[in-house]
Amino acid sequence: MTQSKVVVHTEPKLLAEAAAARLIVRLTDAQAERGEATVVLTGGRIAAQIYQAVRESPVRDAVDWSRVDFWWGDERFLPSGDPERNETQAREAFLDALPLTPSRVHPVPPSDGPDGDDAEAAAARYAAELAEAAKPGHAELPHFDVVLLGVGEDGHVASVFPEHPVTYETRPVSAVRGSPKPPPVRVTLTLPAINTADEVWLIASGAGKASAVGLALADAGPRQIPAAGVHGQELTLWLLDTAAAHELPPKFRSLV
Repeated sequence: MTQSKVVVHTEPKLLAEAAAARLIVRLTDAQAERGEATVVLTGGRIAAQIYQAVRESPVRDAVDWSRVDFWWGDERFLPSGDPERNETQAREAFLDALPLTPSRVHPVPPSDGPDGDDAEAAAARYAAELAEAAKPGHAELPHFDVVLLGVGEDGHVASVFPEHPVTYETRPVSAVRGSPKPPPVRVTLTLPAINTADEVWLIASGAGKASAVGLALADAGPRQIPAAGVHGQELTLWLLDTAAAHELPPKFRSLV
């Protein structure tokens, strides 16, 4: 049975450092249990701060980084190395500083990759790579220990935007056209894929996220507020700073 938890930190720096510490512990525990770990990365400012905090943590080497698989929840469909790509951000923030196994890093194909500017083909390629990494009995997806998700001011997660056709998608990976945030073309894991993870962490910082966070935790519809439609199989964890927690529903007010 899934558990939901909300944790509020006073400011973004503490949020990032606490999330980094949690991630190191989570990956270490997964490796103790299964011999390996799998994390799905996100993008955005607070994500970059978390990754930097992991890189700078004195206990980061408690994780055997050579036995961690990295995937992405979504990607801007741009050329490889573009500074707007979530992959580029993650590599610069911490991946390039870790002793990784290169074949365990699984970026979404770029727009100058083998599929060119065909986002649908790139999405299908990523879905095929996920399926190839799946264990027997899990035909479409590997085991995800934790999925990291930023929360947009409109309540979107990954590149699943409110009222967009992708909110109805049942395939694990989908191309997104006409994104309300630039760039307009993206590739994303869908809500059903995200919801296979053991743990889903929704991370929000700043007053601009407060309304979306409040609506999601008040059980808004997932088509209107996609953040309301994601949950981990074991844990759904909201990691917030005080500004983002400003409009929490009454049952959570004691946390602020």
